[in-house]
Amino acid sequence: MPDSTPPTSTASAACTESMAPSGVLDADAAPAPSSRGRRPVAAAFRALAALTAVTGIVLDTIASHDPGRLFSYFTIQSNILLAVIFAWSAHRAWTGRTALSPRITGAALLYICITGLVFHFVLSNDSSGFSMTSHRTPLETAASQLLHTATPLAAVLDWVVFTTPGAFLLRYAWQWLAYPLSYLPFALIRGALLAPGTNGRYPYPFLDVDLHGYAGIGTNTVVFGLAFYVLALALVLLDRIRPHLRGPRSRISGAP
Repeated sequence: MPDSTPPTSTASAACTESMAPSGVLDADAAPAPSSRGRRPVAAAFRALAALTAVTGIVLDTIASHDPGRLFSYFTIQSNILLAVIFAWSAHRAWTGRTALSPRITGAALLYICITGLVFHFVLSNDSSGFSMTSHRTPLETAASQLLHTATPLAAVLDWVVFTTPGAFLLRYAWQWLAYPLSYLPFALIRGALLAPGTNGRYPYPFLDVDLHGYAGIGTNTVVFGLAFYVLALALVLLDRIRPHLRGPRSRISGAP
C-alpha cells in the first residue's frame, strides 16, 4: 500500500523508490520468493495432471492417421490448454511465486469440464442424437479415458483442494465463453474448406452442416452456448459457497 506520510529517512526513500508509479508495490521488482512460500504438494499434483493430458494427446496422436483432424477437436485443444496452465501453475507453486489469476485457471477448468461433460453425456450417449460411438483400439480407448475423464476429474479436484474459494467473479462466466464461441467459426470454416465427403469434415455431429444445415447448426449453437454459460455460472456460484479445505499456503490459485 502507498505510504500515507512522506519518507523521513534513507530507508523510507529506498522503500518509496521500489514502489510502482501508482504507489503499489511492483511484484516483478520484489525479491526472489522464499522457499517458505513453496507449495510442493500442489505443484506435484498439477505437474501430474499436466503429464496426464500430455500422455493422452501423445497416445491419441500415435493412434491417429490424420493429425490435422485430431488437433481440430475441442478435446485436444482444451487438454493442450490445460497442460500448459497446469505446468505453469506447478512451476509457480514449486518456486513459491504468486498464483496465476483465477480468470485463467477458471477458464481452463471450464473448458476441460465442457470436454468431459459433452463426451460422457452427448457423444457417448446413443439417445442424445449426436453420439460418436465407434470401435476403438486399446490405444484409442486409453487416450480417450485420459483426455475425457482423468483430466477433467484432476482439474475439479485441483480446484476444490488447492485453490482459494471465492476467487471467481461473475463477469468471468461470460468472458470464459470467448474460446468455445470462437471454436464454432473455426469448425465451420475448416469444414467448408474440405471437400464434401471428407472423413471428419466437421469435428462433431452437432456442428455437421451436411446433416443439419446452417439453420440447424445455429439452433445447436444457441442450445450448447446457453448450457456452457449455465455451467460457467454454476462454477462461479459453487466457488463462492464451497468451504476451505486447506490452509492458504497450500493454494495454487489466489484471489484476483
